[in-house]
Amino acid sequence: TSSHTRVGILNNPSSKIKEDNTAIARGILTAFLTQNNSNSKSFLSKLTKEETAKSLAAGTKITKFLTQGMDGNAFEKKYNTLGLDIIKTHQMFCQEVLKLLPGQMAVMSNGR
Repeated sequence: TSSHTRVGILNNPSSKIKEDNTAIARGILTAFLTQNNSNSKSFLSKLTKEETAKSLAAGTKITKFLTQGMDGNAFEKKYNTLGLDIIKTHQMFCQEVLKLLPGQMAVMSNGR
């Protein structure tokens, strides 16, 4: 509700990190890295729906869910080269620094 709010995501998966089970996490990170806020918001709303997760698990390409106005070329290029190391780094930070258990969720806040 505020233009002064910032959102970030840290991934803390409970299972082994593989390409086939990180499509949504990689899609979210890619959107943050390649799209403006408005396009990211509409894409993330679409990406976080249960039917989207089922479709991706069944083999649908993530680019099918891109929304109007998104830079599809930038998204696809970054998504295909993102790799899994960043998600592994997130997982290590969550478990080693934040002391979260694998898969455990938390909300972090840092106000000015």
